[in-house]
Amino acid sequence: MAQRAAAVRSAGRPGKTAVAGLGLLLPGSILILWQVLGHYGMISDMLFPTPYTIAESFVALASSGDLWSNLRISVARALSGFLLGGGLGLLSGILVGLFRRSEKLLDPSLQMIRMIPSLAVVPLFILWFGIGEESKVLLIAKGAFFPVYINTFMGIRGTDNKLFEVSKVLGFSRVKQIVRLVLPAAVPNIMLGVRLSLGLSWLGLVVAELIASTSGIGYMMSDARQFADTPVVFVGIIVFAAAGLLSDTVVRLIERRLLRWQDSYQG
Repeated sequence: MAQRAAAVRSAGRPGKTAVAGLGLLLPGSILILWQVLGHYGMISDMLFPTPYTIAESFVALASSGDLWSNLRISVARALSGFLLGGGLGLLSGILVGLFRRSEKLLDPSLQMIRMIPSLAVVPLFILWFGIGEESKVLLIAKGAFFPVYINTFMGIRGTDNKLFEVSKVLGFSRVKQIVRLVLPAAVPNIMLGVRLSLGLSWLGLVVAELIASTSGIGYMMSDARQFADTPVVFVGIIVFAAAGLLSDTVVRLIERRLLRWQDSYQG
């Protein structure tokens, strides 16, 4: 009976090829329209170079090696800031979520820092740490910290209190409660925080590299802007979008494996 129900559900769902085609329909239509309008001079080549021109710039940058060298630097910065900020956010979220005293001590100050825009602390970070890697990584870490922190805190506090009562009956120690009960229950919220944190890491990277940098994709875009090389700017935007999508896809795959036990709505 269960197999028949699963077969009926799978029969009503579109295949992977159809889903991929559906996802490419809108961007593909936009690219075709963009190319046609640019080809016939209906839009400015200076402001909106055609997709073909952008593709030529991408190939030229990739062939020269400039794209890959700058991309490696940007990825290293984004991952370093994400691991630093996300790791501290996870530890802080667990600490504040588990202990009321820690919440009263730390949360008000952290929430105040969260309200400070990243752009507002850029001059201060440059004064403190210079224009080297430290200021960029710390700026990215600031943005990556709070999504993980808040979602970890909410996931722990959202754990059903009845589960704690059951764990006490089973004789679980405090450490075993945290490892076997609290953290698994908070995993959906934590993974949501990780996804948001990754997105803000790429955003923080763009801010850091556009303002004070001599390398990276953001610097490449800023340098191209000075010479009105619009296709290179579009190449940088596309690279950032692709890197963000790839990192989000990896996290979603990890999330799917960790949450295989959940019977959630698939649409």
